Amino acid sequence: MFISSLTKERAKEKMKRLRSYLHLKQHHQQQQQSSNVERKWIFPLAIGSIVSLFLLFLTTLSSPDGIPLFYPLYRSSTINSAIFVESKLRSLPISSLPPPPRFAYLISGSIGDGEMLKRTLQALYHPINRYVVHLDLESTPKERKDLHDFVTNHPVFKAVGNVRMITKANLVTYRGPTMVANTLHAAAILLKEGGDWDWFINLSATDYPLVTQDDLLHTFSYLPRDLNFIDHTSNIGWKEFQRAKPIIIDPGLYMTKKADVFWITQRRSVPTAFKLFTGSAWMALSRPFIDFCIWGWDNLPRTVLMYYANFISSPEGYFHTVICNAQEFRNTTVNSDLHFISWDNPPKQHPHHLNLNDMSRMIDSNAPFARKFPRDDPVLDKIDAELLFREPNMIVPGGWCVGRRVNGSDPCSVVGNTTAIKPGPGAKRLEKLIVSLLSKENFRPRQCK
Repeated sequence: MFISSLTKERAKEKMKRLRSYLHLKQHHQQQQQSSNVERKWIFPLAIGSIVSLFLLFLTTLSSPDGIPLFYPLYRSSTINSAIFVESKLRSLPISSLPPPPRFAYLISGSIGDGEMLKRTLQALYHPINRYVVHLDLESTPKERKDLHDFVTNHPVFKAVGNVRMITKANLVTYRGPTMVANTLHAAAILLKEGGDWDWFINLSATDYPLVTQDDLLHTFSYLPRDLNFIDHTSNIGWKEFQRAKPIIIDPGLYMTKKADVFWITQRRSVPTAFKLFTGSAWMALSRPFIDFCIWGWDNLPRTVLMYYANFISSPEGYFHTVICNAQEFRNTTVNSDLHFISWDNPPKQHPHHLNLNDMSRMIDSNAPFARKFPRDDPVLDKIDAELLFREPNMIVPGGWCVGRRVNGSDPCSVVGNTTAIKPGPGAKRLEKLIVSLLSKENFRPRQCK
């Protein structure tokens, strides 16, 4: 029994050793297989690395002409083409003239202003600019459709694509805040549609230019693009009692029929959070300031807009108050609306209609714009002939017009180089005005004070 038990124990011991040996052998075989796999990818990796280093070394070498020594690896046609192009290159002359700016115009009108608006648009047109036209809701659907067809079908406007009509018309009461809302609406459209424009200019259908767009573009090309031409003063005088303290309601904000503003009995005090400014409703505002008015990143434009929603003649105060209370922009103002206006005296509320008797005074003012003109007054024909060189129902000619004037055809029907500017006598008059406005005596002393 004892011998039998001993034999069994020895047999078990041998089985354990055999299993241990088999396990070690199997593990060794797996290691060998893994090592063989590693050798298979290590070798091509090493070869690839050597080749890459060799190519990298070649790229550091170049001929005295700056052409890489391994350049012949490329197709010979590429080399020949490069050499051929290089041999034709010549240094281009550098222009000493600054690039022309771009203007974004709002031209607005009311009932019966459709034909005047067309004429003003043609007198102001240049393919480098952008235009928004608006006939308010008081005008008839037929009049608005006629203007829309004119803008849409005009061959030059259609080809260039820089004239836009606001088809969903706003109701504008000129003594209330709806005019400010309409101006901001047009500015927002011009920002949304893009375009590299520098100044926003608001005009009415009763405004008319006294210089060509080439004159204006030439003169403004030498100006800093952050200047804001806005007639303003903090000396509001009688307007404090008659405009700032009364509270008005503009029906144009919530009705579809035009009605005059009305007053409520309660009055208010002058604000202390910001200082009130007043001035002309017509202005040329810089792109950065328009961005500020639309986006209002410090909330000032919205706060002031809410105050002017109940202010009589708010177009004569809103932008002025915003710009002169904004630290970023208050030192960019040029105290001028760039207009010749013949005011009544006192209290300078309603401008006289201009006529032929005002022609010499308009020219002597050196202003680029004038208002207010009656419809189809002979003075407009005189301005076209003597200042703008414009034929009836045609666009004011400029350096971009390359068509031929044959049998009454419009030379501006063919659009050439839109940056070709040919200033005329109007540029010299405008230059005198700008030099005066930016002189030491007029510029800094009249900024937001």
